[in-house]
This record gives sequence, structure tokens and C-alpha cells, in this order.
Amino acid sequence: MSEDTKNTQTITPTTPTTSGTTVLVTGGTGKTGRRVADRLTALGHTARIGSRTAPVPFDWSDESTWDAALDGVTAAYLAYYPDLAFPGAVETVGAFSRRAAKAGVERLVLLSGRGEEAAQAAEEAVAGAGTGWSVVRCAWFNQNFSESFLLEAVLAGELALPAGVADEPFVDVDDIADVAVAALTEDGHHGQVYELTGPRLLSFADVAAELSAASGREIRHRAVTPDEFREVLAGIGLPGEFADLFTMILDGRNAFLADGVQRALGRPPRDFVDYARAAAASGVWNT
Repeated sequence: MSEDTKNTQTITPTTPTTSGTTVLVTGGTGKTGRRVADRLTALGHTARIGSRTAPVPFDWSDESTWDAALDGVTAAYLAYYPDLAFPGAVETVGAFSRRAAKAGVERLVLLSGRGEEAAQAAEEAVAGAGTGWSVVRCAWFNQNFSESFLLEAVLAGELALPAGVADEPFVDVDDIADVAVAALTEDGHHGQVYELTGPRLLSFADVAAELSAASGREIRHRAVTPDEFREVLAGIGLPGEFADLFTMILDGRNAFLADGVQRALGRPPRDFVDYARAAAASGVWNT
């Protein structure tokens, strides 16, 4: 998807649209989804959690669940699992987006990944579905170190990752949720591709140092091969394909900053050090 002038203009935050609408939040129990749902609820909207175990079940791989999940929905947050880079994701997201448009959904906001060709193909599928749309294209999440598969690695004191010398502009999930909710509830975001990063580039050695300083624990980074990382992923029940994905996106292609948070919200993004201090204060890294 090309980013022309309409995708790079600064958006002035506006007053949210009328509350009381129903918004489908796929991945509504995940890192971004639950934050999006909480913010929507606080604004007076109904957040319909899109998951297999929700009162109205939703499953990306089961089209028979889609119509009920979309019934009465005016906007939808699309967080595809396991990742847009996985086989079949583009076709599934495109089919669901077209179904949503036919159901009368007015806005779709897609959570996308930086540097992933398949993810950008999914962005194009959403844009062509026939409804309003925005893309939230994200860097590596800060919260992967406290709410996800790397929590155990932090507690063990070693980040074993298939990462070389490339730096990464880690982004905070709270910033992602704020941008997504703005796009779901405010005017002026149609057709925007918001590329979200933090305010600075960090190597994984830098991250280990930041986590050590915030937590008071000694944490180091160790580069491993993709095959070694597959073994790590298998041990925690995640698909081995993530090893190939991480190796690809950590090759330096994303080692630059973007201004999506500033454009969408009119404020700078949260720094990694602030995230690390808050996470440490929560006790998540206490043994």
C-alpha cells in the first residue's frame, strides 16, 4: 500500500462520535484488544469481544461465527491471530472485511505489522472492502517483555532471540490502543495509515540494560539461531513460524522512527524507559 499525502497529514484530534455504538473488538482478550475494549467502554460504547469463548463467539477460522459477531456493529477492530504474515491471513481478513461492509459496518481499523509484505497485502484487502478504514501499523511491542512470551525470559535473566545488530523502535501497547480507539470513534481518520513506533531506536542489548535498571535484576541478551529459537517457542506452545517472522523483521528493515502516534493523537509516543519503570512497579518481574 502506498502512503501518499493523505496518509501523512497530521490529524487534529476531534470530539469522539456519539457514544452508545457497538464495536467488535477481535482479539479482545489480547494485549491490544483488551485495552481497546476498556477504552471504548469508558467512552460509553459497547465493546463486543471477538473471541471463541465470548458470549457471541468469534473465530477467524470459522466463517459461520462472523455474521452473529457483526450483527448491529458499527465499527470493528481487526487483530488477526496468529499473525498477518501467516498463510491464509490475507484471504481471511479480506473476506471478513467484505462481509463486514455488507453487514453495514462503517469503520474498520486493522492492526498491522511493520516490514511484513503479507501484512501490507492485508491492509490493501481491508482498504478495498467498501467501508471506512484505517491501519495501525506497529513496531515490536514493549509489553512483549511483561505480558507475553518474553516474560519468562526476563524472569530467567536472559533474552534469547534471533536478533543481530538491527535496532528496533519499540512501541507501547497503550499508544496502539489510543490510536486505534481514536480511529474507531473520531472523524478524520479514514484512509490513514498510522505507522507507530516509540521515540527512539534500541538494540536488544539496550533493552536488556533498560529492563535491568528498572527491575533491579540482571538481564542480558543472547543472540540465537532461528532453529534454536524454534525450540524456545515450542517450549511455550507458540508456532515455530514465528522464528522465521522475527528473523525477517529484525534484519534492519524497521530500524527507523515514524510519527504515527503524533499524527493521530497530537502527542509524542511513550518511551521504553517509562514502560519499563511502570512494569517494574507493578511487580510483574518480581520472583
